[in-house]
Amino acid sequence: MLTERIEFRPEADAGVFSAVAVAPAVFLLRGEDTNSEPYVGKTANLRRRLQRLLSVPEERTKRLNLRDRVRWIEYTLTGSDFESGFTLYQILRSAFPETYANRLRLRFAPLVKLHLENEFPRASITTRLGRLSGKNVYYGPFASRAAAEKFMNDALDFFKMRRCVEDLHPDPAFPGCIYSEMKMCLAPCFRGCSDDEYRAEVVRVEDFLDSRGESLKRQMAAERDDASARMEFETAAAIHARLDKLTPVVQQLPEFVRRIDQAHAVIVQRSRQAESVALFRVDGGALAGPLEFPISGAEHAKSQSMEARIQAALEAFPAAKPGSAIERMEHLAILKRWCYRGTRAGEIFFADVKGELPMRRLVRGIGRVYKGEAPEVNPEILPG
Repeated sequence: MLTERIEFRPEADAGVFSAVAVAPAVFLLRGEDTNSEPYVGKTANLRRRLQRLLSVPEERTKRLNLRDRVRWIEYTLTGSDFESGFTLYQILRSAFPETYANRLRLRFAPLVKLHLENEFPRASITTRLGRLSGKNVYYGPFASRAAAEKFMNDALDFFKMRRCVEDLHPDPAFPGCIYSEMKMCLAPCFRGCSDDEYRAEVVRVEDFLDSRGESLKRQMAAERDDASARMEFETAAAIHARLDKLTPVVQQLPEFVRRIDQAHAVIVQRSRQAESVALFRVDGGALAGPLEFPISGAEHAKSQSMEARIQAALEAFPAAKPGSAIERMEHLAILKRWCYRGTRAGEIFFADVKGELPMRRLVRGIGRVYKGEAPEVNPEILPG
C-alpha cells in the first residue's frame, strides 16, 4: 500500500524534503525501534506536512515535532481525497487493528433491513449488516438514521406490511393495533389475512425497494388508467392523488441508496498519474481500487473505442471481497462519508439490475473528472 520508503536523518533533512513531492499522499513515520507505534496521516501536500513535523522546532511552540524520533518515512502519493481516505483506512487497519475505527471516527451507515427470515417479515433501521447470502436484504447507505426512518415510514404508508417489532404468534382473540384499525396493516397478528396474502404484500414491498419505487408507480399508473377506461373517474382521481403523494417519497430517496447485495458501481476519481483517472469498484457495498485508467490508449489499443477500453479494464479489475461483515460495513461507512459530502469530488455510476454499467455516461463522466469539470446536473437514476 505504501510504495515509497526514505531514510530520515536530521542532519540531512533538506535533501529528504526536496526528494518528496508537493502532492497529496498518505504517509507513515517510523522510529529506530520497529516495535514502537508509528505516526500515520494523510495530507494534501506531503513536503509541507513533513517539514512541519520534522524540521527544527521553533522556540516556544506547542506544535507536534517528531524530528528526533523518526528514522523512516513511508508514503504513497494519491490523486484524490477519496483515494487518500480509503488508503488511510487500509494503513490504519493494518497498523492499529484494535483502535483504527476510533482513529478514523467511522460511523456505520444506516440501512433499511427487510427481515425476510422472520415468519412474518417486517422492516427496520439498522447499522449492522448481516450475511448478504442470507434471506434478509438491506438497502442503503442513508445519510442518517433520521433520513432512513423517514423514508421507511413514508414508504410503508403505501403498503399493509406490519410495523410492530415483536415475533408474532397469531391469535384471533388479539385486539390488533392502530394500524390494523386504520386498515394500514393486513393484521397477521390476529389472522386478519392468510399467510399467502401477507407474503404477497411483502413481495410488493421488496419490489418497491428493489426498483427504487418504480414498481409501485407503474402499478398505480396502470390502475388509474384502467379506472379511467372504465369511466370510474372518482376512483381514477383517488389513485392519481395517491400517486401524487408517492412522488415526493420516491424523490427523497438518494441516488446512492441501493439494495446492498445487488449494488455494483464504478467510482471515478482524479489520478496521481498524468493523463489518467483512477477507478474504484463497489461490489455489495465493498470497495476495491484504485485502478489507474489512462485516457489515451496504448499503441496496440488505439483502434478500440473508449467504451471497449473501459470494459476491458473493468473485466480485469478484481471484485471487492472483504474478509468479514464488519469490513464490508466499514467500506460502506467510507462510501457513505464520501457520498453525502457537500463538496464531493468524483462521480459514481451504478450498474442496472442486469449488472450492466451505463457505459456512455461513464465515458462522459471520466472526461469530466479528468478535465476537472462539475458532474452532470441531473444524472439518470437507474433502478438498482
